[in-house]
Amino acid sequence: MFNFEFFKLACMNTYLHSVIKRFENYKAMGELTFTQLNDEALLWQYNAASNSIAIIVQHMAGNMLSRWTDFLTSDGEKDWRNRDTEFEQMINSREELLQLWNKGWDCLFSALQVLKEDDLNKTVYIRNEPLYVIDAINRQLAHYPYHVGQIIFIGKMIAGEEWHTLSIAKGRSDEFNKEKFNKK
Repeated sequence: MFNFEFFKLACMNTYLHSVIKRFENYKAMGELTFTQLNDEALLWQYNAASNSIAIIVQHMAGNMLSRWTDFLTSDGEKDWRNRDTEFEQMINSREELLQLWNKGWDCLFSALQVLKEDDLNKTVYIRNEPLYVIDAINRQLAHYPYHVGQIIFIGKMIAGEEWHTLSIAKGRSDEFNKEKFNKK
């Protein structure tokens, strides 16, 4: 006889594991970009209307700290957050950038690692909008990769020909696929 509750639990645990893995991947991609750039490049802005990598990190960390602190018990838009200041250059060094980057990600991973299967159908709020936990997670899983993509794009512009791809290199798809499909 099919045990629906066991199946549901397995799916939810698989979902949480998958989400954590995806977030870890995007965090790593950001960090691989940071390592390819000098300190000055992390603060570079194309123009006054554009964000530097440091500003994007400030915004991501501010969002993460707000959304994931007391995730199940308080609105995800905390009253102590000042989103507008996240877009002003406050970070002045690689060390500050990495400290804030890790603080945000640590908050996110701490919140996700304690979630249980039953939590996914609970309701949380972001700016007083009710969301199922699973939807709130998916919302952030769409938001953070968007910004990591911006970080990578800026990094590629700055590094130019010195850029080491974080994906499959141009013209190397067949070689990459051959290697993947030859693995057992």
